[in-house]
Amino acid sequence: MTYARNVWYVAGWEMDLAVDTPMAITILNQPLVIWRDGAGDVHALEDRCVHRHAPLSLGRCEGANLRCMYHGLLFGPDGVVSEIPGQEKIPPQARVRAYPVMVRHSWIWVWMGDPSLADVALIPPAVGYDDGDYILGHGQLDYDAPARLINDNLLDFSHLTYVHAASFQAGPVFAQSLPVIEPLARGVRISRWTQNTPAQRARSAPELYDNYMCYDFLLPGVLLMWSASYAVGTAVALDFGVPDKGAALTGLNHTSQAVTPMSDGTARYFFNWGPHRAHGDVAMRDGMMALAAQAFAEDKVMIEAQAKVIARDPSRPIMPTAHDRAVTLFNRLVERMVAQEA
Repeated sequence: MTYARNVWYVAGWEMDLAVDTPMAITILNQPLVIWRDGAGDVHALEDRCVHRHAPLSLGRCEGANLRCMYHGLLFGPDGVVSEIPGQEKIPPQARVRAYPVMVRHSWIWVWMGDPSLADVALIPPAVGYDDGDYILGHGQLDYDAPARLINDNLLDFSHLTYVHAASFQAGPVFAQSLPVIEPLARGVRISRWTQNTPAQRARSAPELYDNYMCYDFLLPGVLLMWSASYAVGTAVALDFGVPDKGAALTGLNHTSQAVTPMSDGTARYFFNWGPHRAHGDVAMRDGMMALAAQAFAEDKVMIEAQAKVIARDPSRPIMPTAHDRAVTLFNRLVERMVAQEA
């Protein structure tokens, strides 16, 4: 499976990156080392010393520099070796690749493609801890499955009816009706009204609402979703258009999720979720995160099992259904980008 490179990938949570402590992660089969120096700046290099190919993630931070702790070569944040113990002359090939890296929305983003094309304006507008409107929890999962299968899962919520019958208790509507799908320049937007039903996170409550959810799924695999519950009749009154978040009666919340391909058959899934401050508190956030843990574990079981089946005969074609429109649109967008990069 191929993935676009001229995009920003999530490499980790900002709060998990301690000062002067190198962090290793593999993205698109490329081992990286990421570190934060004492000034707070974050850097990313290829995780391979130019000398004997020892991992620089086992190195020592020295200011903005990183020293390989095998034979002591000192690398600058630009990847260039500035010191070789016992040797005065530094050969011009004494360097490793440096990657553009930014911290935004509580995530560390790395640009895996052409550094000259790295544009911070292309970082998806996720909601992180620097957004004071939401009370968020966060987590991550590692998958023994390709990232594309996780992306496909997030682009087709008809599986909620079946995979998440025990957790989200979504009912039959997600499988029996199609959402509204809008192509975007760098992804797709998916929205849906469900009328005269219990609140989305209070299925046992007697009150009925019109529930709305909307999410953008953006390159390279970032889901940004909000949902809320409104008075019955709101969907019809708005002609099933987009409601005002401020008019929500209950349940306004947001989740940011990101899928990062590590190797051809492994991926890391980052997520946060929580209520708007006007609609919940820390206890509600903790309940939502417990629900997310249950639901995302259900996804993981299904997707990893799916990956094993596919691996037995990768040549077997899939048979698309009406629910696959967003999957098709997004994957075609990725394919176009990959072709342009080539």
